Amino acid sequence: MTMKFSRFPPETLTFLRALKRNNHRDWFLPRKEIFEAKVKAPMIELVDALNAELARFAPAYVNDPNKAVYRIYRDTRFGADKSPYKTHMAAIFPKRAGNRGTSRGTSRGSGPGFYFSISAQGVGVAGGLYQPPPDQIFAVRSWLAKHHGAFLKACRSAEKLMGKLQGESLQRIPKGFDAGHPAAELLKKKRWVFYATLPPILISSPKLPREVVKRFEAMLPALELLSVAAARSKKMAAADLM
Repeated sequence: MTMKFSRFPPETLTFLRALKRNNHRDWFLPRKEIFEAKVKAPMIELVDALNAELARFAPAYVNDPNKAVYRIYRDTRFGADKSPYKTHMAAIFPKRAGNRGTSRGTSRGSGPGFYFSISAQGVGVAGGLYQPPPDQIFAVRSWLAKHHGAFLKACRSAEKLMGKLQGESLQRIPKGFDAGHPAAELLKKKRWVFYATLPPILISSPKLPREVVKRFEAMLPALELLSVAAARSKKMAAADLM
């Protein structure tokens, strides 16, 4: 694996730990240059390196670093927690729809994709369909009802590194599906996601890019089938208009 990125500097975790204790503007603003140089800049470099590997085995998931990396600023409009900053840095790689080299037709959380984050608690790695709209949920359930065997087979490589498929579920099987269906647990889900937390020591290790890519590659077969299933929502909508 050829990657230009080597590791995050020690100052990355030092900054994130301190931010967790001092999550207010008076602390952050005088240290914004540290954040830019020691947290954001290496994060963008890592996304570039991951993109280089995604281009090899999953080119449709390559994402512009400026779009991939989430902002450090929290949306405090609706929650009780008014802390202005996130205490982690994250990036997402949604599968593109439309022309190669563009992100047209995709938005964060609306289709299958990869995700990773760094924080004082560790490295989060994820992949799947995280926030599908109702039409996609129905489309995926309908597809899984017929093709659950192929999907469970595709999940095997991910399960070895990521554990079992996760995601919020209904208490009962949704209307329109057989309560005794052999894939009932899959059909109850509203999200289909793999997620694993790796130890924080990896953040300052040259092994980090390799470990993230290894998990992305293992999850790809399952994500590709989720992509096929989710795409059926557009075909269903088109059929309704005919």
